Amino acid sequence: MMLHPATAHFAMVLPIVASVFGLIYLFTKTEGMSKISSRTTLFAALAMIGVWYTGNEAGPQIYDYLSVQGKAELVEHKTLGLYLAIAIGIIALLKMAGCKLKNFMLEALAVVLLLAVTATTFLQGKMGGELVYNYGMPFKSYMIEKKLKKASVNAGQTEESDEKVEYYEDAIDEINSLSKKVDKIYGNSEVQAKDKE
Repeated sequence: MMLHPATAHFAMVLPIVASVFGLIYLFTKTEGMSKISSRTTLFAALAMIGVWYTGNEAGPQIYDYLSVQGKAELVEHKTLGLYLAIAIGIIALLKMAGCKLKNFMLEALAVVLLLAVTATTFLQGKMGGELVYNYGMPFKSYMIEKKLKKASVNAGQTEESDEKVEYYEDAIDEINSLSKKVDKIYGNSEVQAKDKE
């Protein structure tokens, strides 16, 4: 789970670096810049594939805890990530082939496509940020609210005071269990240390 945020930063930065070197190559048209540009594009592709893989592993761990909107955005984020990984992989192959064949037009096409993928990567990063800050952080409180509402409905359907208390106690137990699961998913070291005690 914790690998995805780290790899995501590489997948955001490396296409920008590759795009800058690609633009420099378009203006200089030197063999050295062609090689540098091609290699950075390849590294950007590897980073994008890596971030898609780590995201594919991390997504299912939080999916059940998200609201309906959060789940929809997570699926959209995953799909766009796959498309970006495929697109930049193809672009890297085009760039490498253009470099080997010394075909400026093929390399220029790869650089233009890379600029489009880099712009789309910003959109993907925005979606990832929304998942973390709009849906990821509050998903714990969303689940808590859901458990308490359920306890309230159940308690409202009974006349027995002891039964009402029991519904709320069960909700508190479920919330504690949920908190532990969420903290383990995020690797919260303080919670893990308390669990060991």
